[in-house]
Amino acid sequence: MTASPDPILAPLAAEAKRLSARSIADLFADDSARFDEFTWSLDGLTLDLSKQRLDGAALESLAAFAAGRGLEDWRTRFFAGEDVNATEGRPALHMALRARPEDGLPFADEVAAERSRQAAFAQAVKSGDKRGSTGRRLRHIVHLGIGGSDLGPRLVHAALKRFCDPQIDVRFAANIDPADINDALEGLDPEATLVVVVSKSFSTEETLQNALAARAWLAEHLQDASAAGRHVVAITARPDRAQEFGVAEDAVFGFEDWVGGRYSLWSAVGLSLQIALEDGAWEAMLDGARAMDRHFAEAPLKENLPVLKALTDLLNAQGFGYATRCVAPYASRLGLLPAFLQQLEMESLGKHAGLDGGLAAGSHPVVWGEPGTNAQHAFFQQIHQGHFIIPVDFIAPVEGGEARPDMQTRLLANCVAQSEALMRGRSLEDVRAEMAAAGEDEAEIARIAPHRVCPGDRPSTTILLERLDPARLGLLLALYEHKTAVEGALRGINTFDQFGVELGKQLAGGTLPALKGEGAADPASAGLVAAIREAQKGA
Repeated sequence: MTASPDPILAPLAAEAKRLSARSIADLFADDSARFDEFTWSLDGLTLDLSKQRLDGAALESLAAFAAGRGLEDWRTRFFAGEDVNATEGRPALHMALRARPEDGLPFADEVAAERSRQAAFAQAVKSGDKRGSTGRRLRHIVHLGIGGSDLGPRLVHAALKRFCDPQIDVRFAANIDPADINDALEGLDPEATLVVVVSKSFSTEETLQNALAARAWLAEHLQDASAAGRHVVAITARPDRAQEFGVAEDAVFGFEDWVGGRYSLWSAVGLSLQIALEDGAWEAMLDGARAMDRHFAEAPLKENLPVLKALTDLLNAQGFGYATRCVAPYASRLGLLPAFLQQLEMESLGKHAGLDGGLAAGSHPVVWGEPGTNAQHAFFQQIHQGHFIIPVDFIAPVEGGEARPDMQTRLLANCVAQSEALMRGRSLEDVRAEMAAAGEDEAEIARIAPHRVCPGDRPSTTILLERLDPARLGLLLALYEHKTAVEGALRGINTFDQFGVELGKQLAGGTLPALKGEGAADPASAGLVAAIREAQKGA
């Protein structure tokens, strides 16, 4: 199956048509060195594209497509701090947040100053120099944010649990559902709790409602509203609003408006992590991401890991027409990675308008997934035998860092076997032969064999990490950040705005008064509003 050729993406459709004549297994059979030719590594991260439907001619064609679309010039402007976020008239320079002064990126001085402030604050909490209003050490961190202010920190905290101080308890609340903040605060000692409020605009309703609830909880238990203020810090690009909310000026940490929310992990948004992680871990993660930044900035297109990943994903989505992509991390500690990538990619690339205001080229696939091996016992049935072809990203740390190496080896065996099974499949002839060898009679073979067939020839990418540690995690996240930006540049859209999230929020502002009985609901929602109000009366 190939997608309808958009004029911009016609080279991808042409390559897909040519490649459709060969199975991935045939490509392996014809080239004993295929794995080496379609695998690239950087600092303990390996990108394996050998089980994608690619050949040498396709790589040449894809690289030429990227060059023809001006990717190298776009990359130069991106790192120079030009306004690649064209609709909002600003740079997208999150790489500066993890850069060193010698890297020569814009805003180096401002970034270094704020980085020093947040590092000093994190160390003061760790050492006990910064304490709560009653003199107790701060042992509980309640991180309040949503979207990019929540998913990145939450993912990193789970992924790097082995590198966290066991005496620091970090909890997260994002949803405006009161259960979320209630669960985050449950069982905590207010005297030992620090609330970190993260909102770029400091106007995000979910975060502010949770912050109000947390502040009220502190004030109630500390019996002093002013004392509660000593337990709250804010991370925002609008320090004026944070101070109006009641956060002390020296407890406000900033990041600039050129940092998009879903790219903001590396800024003061990561303050909760700096407090929780052991000394040196945060810096190692920044250095890992910085290594991927330098590679992306300098490597030729045909050897550039983010570019290769982006081109492969574009070929699958825009050339072959595969409408979804599964992310299956074979590491429980990376269980939040699919959710993180859903936001990173679908908020960045799920757009219909191009930079010129016309219709954008192509559509971004739906990104979804769960950790292996759980996924194998859930939706992998459809990936193996369903009608729709679903490319898979397998992500696996070779060394998990846990105390049961045999289980880790079995986990890795499952990961490798699943990618091979998707590629090779199992034919009707193979199934019949296996059943006959097991002594099944012909009637049973005829009845059951069709149900055991797996079509195969299903593409996958495997990303191996030497170990799950801060540096390798930084490499991985920056790889996906840059591959997402490349896809946007090649499709001619702005990767860095997100106007589509605003409409529902605006309508909620009109629905709320109706639910309170203070106004009329829109006809489209009047029935639901009436049903909710009736249910509230009986509650």
